[in-house]
Amino acid sequence: MLDVLKVIIFGIVEGITEWLPISSTGHLIILEELLKLNQSEAFFEMFQVVIQLGAVLAVVVIYFHKLNPFSPKKTQNQKMMTWQIWIKVLIGCIPAGVIGLLFDNLIDKWLYHWYVVAITLILYGILFIVVENYQKERKPKVTRMSQLSVPMILIIGVFQMLALIPGTSRSGATIVGALMIGVSRSLAAEYTFFLAIPVMFGASLVKLVKFGFDFTVMQAVLLILGMAVSFAVSIVAIKFLMSYIRKNDFKVFGYYRIVLGIVVLLYFGIVSLL
Repeated sequence: MLDVLKVIIFGIVEGITEWLPISSTGHLIILEELLKLNQSEAFFEMFQVVIQLGAVLAVVVIYFHKLNPFSPKKTQNQKMMTWQIWIKVLIGCIPAGVIGLLFDNLIDKWLYHWYVVAITLILYGILFIVVENYQKERKPKVTRMSQLSVPMILIIGVFQMLALIPGTSRSGATIVGALMIGVSRSLAAEYTFFLAIPVMFGASLVKLVKFGFDFTVMQAVLLILGMAVSFAVSIVAIKFLMSYIRKNDFKVFGYYRIVLGIVVLLYFGIVSLL
């Protein structure tokens, strides 16, 4: 029963932090230090990734019509535009997909540590503030998906690749990359939502294959519960973020990341010395 309560907390944290640019993986690593599941390390490693499926399903539900190229309510031209969105999403996923497949084991072994999370939280927090200050007096050059060129998409894809480092934040990295090349905040956020679909499905599949499908009944319940909670919370988080950025910039998330990174450094630094 205690694991069930912990999984609910993990699902809530995943649902909020996956879409806000504050690093879901970073928060889950920190949370795991405080709330350890009574499960194997291999299961927990897989659990952290697979509950992201619940979060990505929220994107599919919210944007189903926009992302559905077979919708009978769309004209032929609109269907073609939808296919173009998917092509741009798949191109943007290439850098992270290639590096993730090649170095998945090394990343898990060497980078999934609290000090890595703390450093990347702070660095990207500073970067958010710097980029927002730089863009303050500049109007975005790209406000529609159709304006995203292949070079722009690959640049954003490289930033998404950097999010393989825990604490970076996949949404945070791609949004920063998009803002730096003149993409509007709303389009940057929306595009990063779409990029998450193949990336998270792919990452979850890799982890499931590595772990195997030999779950106990309790483990299956924990996975389904975590996904369901992250799905419900993600619906709220996505709608909040899209509403928030219509009138605000991302600097508040930068300040949050810096403060959290410092807290993590102090807390776990002191604990490691005791």
